[in-house]
Amino acid sequence: MPNLHEKFALVVPTLNEGGNIESLIRQVQDALDPLNLSYEVIVVDDGSTDGTADIVRAWACADPRIHLLSRRNERGLAGAVIHGWHHTDADLLGVIDADFQHPPQLLPKLLAAIQEGCDIAIASRYAARDGVRDWNPIRSAISRVSTWVTLPLQRRDLRVKDPMSGFFIVRRSSIEGISFETKGFKLLLEILVRGRIRSAREIPYHFGIRHAGKSKAGAAVGFYYLQLLGKLSRELILRPSSQ
Repeated sequence: MPNLHEKFALVVPTLNEGGNIESLIRQVQDALDPLNLSYEVIVVDDGSTDGTADIVRAWACADPRIHLLSRRNERGLAGAVIHGWHHTDADLLGVIDADFQHPPQLLPKLLAAIQEGCDIAIASRYAARDGVRDWNPIRSAISRVSTWVTLPLQRRDLRVKDPMSGFFIVRRSSIEGISFETKGFKLLLEILVRGRIRSAREIPYHFGIRHAGKSKAGAAVGFYYLQLLGKLSRELILRPSSQ
């Protein structure tokens, strides 16, 4: 069970997730309430036009552990996550998608891994054989290649199977004071490369099908990912060998 003296903040980035957000909040609470730990759920909304913010606002009025942060004229999953983390004093920082492709029921296992001493706990699609069984062959191949090209960037003593996951929990002490890119979607890869991560654990799960709404993935995602790979590669080349 997680250390009851450590506060946990879970960020949920949203953009037109009105069909999902209420059920997600309810399932997150169902997963966390039995643990008897201090937690808050921070929904960072990037200008939804489908009532997402209104739904969260109503929840926040009824439960002080639910918070809404609205960003204007800003986009990007990584930026939304960082924005949420900057608005909490929690010791443990997490992120989960609002579309139910990430199962909230996995949160206790992720928190247990942190409690057992890991700096980061990752919900991993590739730690199990059938984690992406519902994907078509093209999507699966693109994901595998995108993951494979990260191997030269990962530390040999800290390589994970799913460095592209968007569902994880990290200790604040492992990333505090480090600047991360606010564009794009691949924050975990940055944390693994730039963060002060000593140990990581992957918890297998099956990547679900979007419950409602539309995917935000597009050409821009690939462009920002290539930009990130270039920046991280240059940093590793310039980094002193003693580090």
